Order: sequence, then structure tokens, then C-alpha cells
Amino acid sequence: MWFLVALIVPFLLVLLFTRVTYNHYVGTLLTVALLVASYVKGYTNELHEVLADIASTTAGFLYAEKMVKKFKK
Repeated sequence: MWFLVALIVPFLLVLLFTRVTYNHYVGTLLTVALLVASYVKGYTNELHEVLADIASTTAGFLYAEKMVKKFKK
């Protein structure tokens, strides 16, 4: 179950932060900061969850980039 959460939540966080700030770089940076804080606190122990977070954040960044282009039109 936590693996599915790791696949979905970072993607949605990037989109949320991008929507609020209108900048996909800032949205991704805020998401990465939250993920790093959770790693430091010890909430994530498994390597496959970290890899799922990275893949989800990357997918969110790519989708948010397209979303920002639509905003600017």
C-alpha cells in the first residue's frame, strides 16, 4: 500500500505546488524538500519507495511543465 502512495502523492504534490506558485521548478523543489524531510525523519525505509518517489516526482515535473505552458497561453 505504501508503494502506491509513494507513486501517487509526489506527483500530486508537484501539481498542487505548481498550481499555487505558477512555476513548475518551485513546485518540484517544494516537493523534493518535503520528501527529503520525510527521509531524514525516518518515515521511508525501503529503497523501492524512494525510487517510486523519484519516478513520481519526475512524472509530476514533466506533466507540470505542460500545465504551465497552457497557463501562459
